Order: sequence, then structure tokens, then C-alpha cells
Amino acid sequence: MKEISKLGLILLLICAVAAGLLSLVYDFTIDKIVEQREMTSQLSRQEVLPDADSFEIMEAGMLDKVKAGNELVVEIYEGLSGGTLVGYTVKSLPGGFGGSVEVITGISVDGTVTGMRVGNHQETPGLGANATLPDFYGQYAGKSTESELTVVKAGAAGNEIQAISGATITSKAVTEGVNMAVEAYKIVSGL
Repeated sequence: MKEISKLGLILLLICAVAAGLLSLVYDFTIDKIVEQREMTSQLSRQEVLPDADSFEIMEAGMLDKVKAGNELVVEIYEGLSGGTLVGYTVKSLPGGFGGSVEVITGISVDGTVTGMRVGNHQETPGLGANATLPDFYGQYAGKSTESELTVVKAGAAGNEIQAISGATITSKAVTEGVNMAVEAYKIVSGL
């Protein structure tokens, strides 16, 4: 019995030291992680709204108004070119196959989707993760905000998006995220 207690105390000590070291590493790296995430978000905003040369976060009151209609919209930025509004970027978090999918959508002031990118996700590698490839996300550019986007398995036309083969749930989630962005755009622009 004494031997089991001794082994238990040794295991407890090892776990406590490991937890303490993990905590120190976390404290040391969290600022870099946050900085890297912000740089990635800034790059994504620039990719989905290329006409903008700067971005300003939407005022809290307007974001709250959008979130009242859809809590999965997490941020909205105004895209500016020389101080003139050229469009908006909207980040939403629809539910995919493996969890939330971060969808960043750009919409110009004239109501055209200028681009879409998928950020953090837990989708299946080789299937749902293909939403990050240009063959898929390129379908969204140029789509109108006049009607809702839908997912089809083959032969996409108009405001239809062709699903990723074997990843229909992810395709629908990403498209839902873009549709959320369109609804946010309509609220923000007063349409």
C-alpha cells in the first residue's frame, strides 16, 4: 500500500510540474498567437475586398443590431479606399461537419460579393477542408446579393454554388456563412 501511495505522489508531482510548465508556455506565447490571428484576419479582409486599402471595425451599436438578427455574425469591418467606403467584410461562424467554420465575406457597396475565404475550421482534411481551395471559394466572387445563394451537387448557375464532392455539409455551412454576411450587409447599408 505504501508503494502505491509513493507512486501516486510521484505522478501527482509530475503532473503538477507539467501543468505549471504548460501554463508558462501559454502565457509566453498568447500575445504572439493573438497577433498572428489578427494578421491572418487582416490578410483575409484584404483578399475578400481588394479595392479597400484600410479597414475600420463597425461601431458596436450597428454590430449589435446585426447580431440581434443573427448571433453567428461576429465582426463587420468597413472597407475604405482613400477614405471612401467601398464595401464591407463580415466574419461569421456557421456550423460545419466538424464544428464552427470561420467564413470571411467581402461585399462591395453596389451589392456584389467580392470574395470569400474560410479561416479557422475543424473540417475533415481532404474533404471539407477543401473549402479553403480557390476552386471552391472562387465561386462566390461576383455573386449578387439580390437573392440567396444555394448549394447544388452539379451544374451551378446564377446564385448557385457547386458543392465539394463528399463535403456537402461543409459546402452548405460556408454558403450559409456567406448568406449571413449578405443579410448583415443589407442591415448595415439600410436595404
